Amino acid sequence: MNTLRPARLAFSDLARTSAAGLRSRKLRAALSALGIMIGIAAVVGVLGLSQSSKSDLLEQLDRLGTNLLTVQAGTGIGAGSGELPDSATAMIGRINPVEASAAVRDVDANVYKSDLIPSTQSGGISVKAADTDLLETLGGDLADGRFLDEAASNYPTAVLGAVAAERLGIASLDAAPLVWLGDQWFAVVGILEPLALASDIDRSALVGQQAAADYLGSEEAPSKIFVRTDPAFVDDVLAVLGATASPENPEEVEVARPTDALEAREAADDTLTLLFLGLGGVALLVGGVGIANVMVISVLERRAEIGLRRALGATRRQIGTQFLTEPYC
Repeated sequence: MNTLRPARLAFSDLARTSAAGLRSRKLRAALSALGIMIGIAAVVGVLGLSQSSKSDLLEQLDRLGTNLLTVQAGTGIGAGSGELPDSATAMIGRINPVEASAAVRDVDANVYKSDLIPSTQSGGISVKAADTDLLETLGGDLADGRFLDEAASNYPTAVLGAVAAERLGIASLDAAPLVWLGDQWFAVVGILEPLALASDIDRSALVGQQAAADYLGSEEAPSKIFVRTDPAFVDDVLAVLGATASPENPEEVEVARPTDALEAREAADDTLTLLFLGLGGVALLVGGVGIANVMVISVLERRAEIGLRRALGATRRQIGTQFLTEPYC
């Protein structure tokens, strides 16, 4: 007895059959297409938002100082003069991965809002001589006014840190405020926003390096250097900063690393990677369940059609192929 073999379903016949099913059941076809679109949109949306949030957070952490190092003379017994060599800033700037560097030095002076205030009431505000690119190196912003430039650095002008401005009662530059700094008046030309990783700058009045030498008798040697490096080479730069800043006495140089920020960056990177993978999996599951639900409903409502086609000789595979093809016709 010969067994009849089922005929192959040509692609043109499959396309016509699938298109006929779509035309006869427009609502079901629309729901199937909607389920597919929702699933794809959920995956794209969740992955896109997760990656965007991750990038924003890592960018903020980088801005706070994951690649910011500080170099200063060592303190304590046997630490030397407490100052860095005059050439330290220039030498550090020659390190290839270093993107920016700026020096500050402590100035022996106090800041007052008026020359009538007793010298004992300093308000805890220090004076520092700063390079003109300090704000850029720290990644800080101005609340008002401008930062020290080449011109302002030669004259008695000052930029106040956020805490220093608050203690002096100076909220804006509308009234062209002056401060009594050392033994003369300095014009306030700028007020800084708070700096998350440089609290000592927040509590300081910054003057130009040349102005500090001319009007306050300050020495030229820097007391601290802020170094902004390529994030991929932080460890490499860290290893050579001491010897670069002070080749003769590298052991007397302290290099600080923003360890907490680095650990937070790495933890955020790993956590967010796992998070967006998990959310992507959930989105795929939800989208797949939605599509499967629509397909099951379409099969249940077409049981009579499936039975008739089976009776006419269609195989299970051919019927399954038709149902899977219909959403794309």
